[in-house]
Amino acid sequence: MKIRCIIVEDEPLARKLMEEYVRTTPSLELLKSFGNPLQALEFLREEEVDLLFSDIQMKEITGLTLLKLLQKKPMVVLTTAYSEYAIEGFDLDVTDYLLKPITFERFLKAVEKVTQRFKDKQPVIKVVESKGAVPSANEFIFIKDGTKLLKIRLKDILYIQSLKDYVKVKTADKQIVSLQTMKSLEGSLPSNMFIRIHNSTIIAFDAIEEIERDKVKILDQYFPISDSYKKSFKEFIDSKKV
Repeated sequence: MKIRCIIVEDEPLARKLMEEYVRTTPSLELLKSFGNPLQALEFLREEEVDLLFSDIQMKEITGLTLLKLLQKKPMVVLTTAYSEYAIEGFDLDVTDYLLKPITFERFLKAVEKVTQRFKDKQPVIKVVESKGAVPSANEFIFIKDGTKLLKIRLKDILYIQSLKDYVKVKTADKQIVSLQTMKSLEGSLPSNMFIRIHNSTIIAFDAIEEIERDKVKILDQYFPISDSYKKSFKEFIDSKKV
């Protein structure tokens, strides 16, 4: 699984170099590159990003301000020509700090740190009970809850929501908050039982009580369907019609 990343750098030559480094690294997938941090902020609010490479000194806002404005923060590698920003950067829980000019060797060391942290955020273990090719409701997953692994049957899951670096898995009688990404959990769920309707929400088809315009009702709670998922949600519902 590749690490989805973006670059925020207002110097064209430095941005081009970082783009080349990312594209040369097999474990990374470059989603987009920005010269304006405010545009990057909007992108980060709407899209799921695993890793942010950000310069610190930029015209519109600094990279540190960008991090402080984010409610849902990806892993971060800061880049700058000024070493005095390192301490404040690490106070914001950045994964690494690259001092310009950045060599490819030093870049790869940062990627190694990111990769290890990325792996640590993926504690879901999927266990299949049925031997058929089509996933069934008898399947279950183990989800890490603190130091424990909890067994959750897929048919008991009502919805899943993203909480920054955590996910909340809701069943009829409990909820589990686990340190991992929505992306990793989504890959463990059978597509015939679950559908993503928002960057922050995955729902179970059997849990849907009603659909009203751009909202889905589950347990007297309404969940919005974002524009980017309307088409896939409609196709999913149409496939369930008799």
